[in-house]
Amino acid sequence: MTKGRLEAFSDGVIAVIITIMVLELKTPIGHDLAAIEPLLPTLLIYVLSFLMVGIYWANHHHVFQAVEKVNGAVLWANMFLLFWLSLIPLLASWLGETWLSPWPVAIYGVDAIMAGIAYTLLVQALVRVPGQPSTLAAAIGKSYKDKLSILLYGLAIVVAFIFPAGSIALFLSVSAMWLIPDRRIERVIKAPGTD
Repeated sequence: MTKGRLEAFSDGVIAVIITIMVLELKTPIGHDLAAIEPLLPTLLIYVLSFLMVGIYWANHHHVFQAVEKVNGAVLWANMFLLFWLSLIPLLASWLGETWLSPWPVAIYGVDAIMAGIAYTLLVQALVRVPGQPSTLAAAIGKSYKDKLSILLYGLAIVVAFIFPAGSIALFLSVSAMWLIPDRRIERVIKAPGTD
């Protein structure tokens, strides 16, 4: 499989994930703003989940700009990431319907941590492809943001059983950390003579 085909497949899967999430949203019953109030938990989880999927898509795009080749290990690491991302619509729906119940919050956190681990494994697989330019390895360097994200997701799983709203705050804080795509990759692959 070529790099372009893998990216196109991933883009398609992520588009379907986002589509499923939006289709899970219910139409407010009523004609005033009070009709939205019962839907606020679901809307908040939709926004959080949309951000999470969007951040993975943006960073996936950036990391693939820095590579030229893929191999079987990359294909399977990418599928592992897509598997965990594909669970987000189901878990977001469950979390929205059972607002701040400990188990749905914790399971959402398990999915978040597994997606983070899967993304890290994907990047490591890309770096190890024989004949891969050192661009990606140079761009990634020693990243602490990915490790901190996984740590915060793990903390959110534990906190879910004590203070579920705190877990939601931790999920949002991880998303806030990643809102801007990784600029290290852009700096390394930037063409000479461009601003």
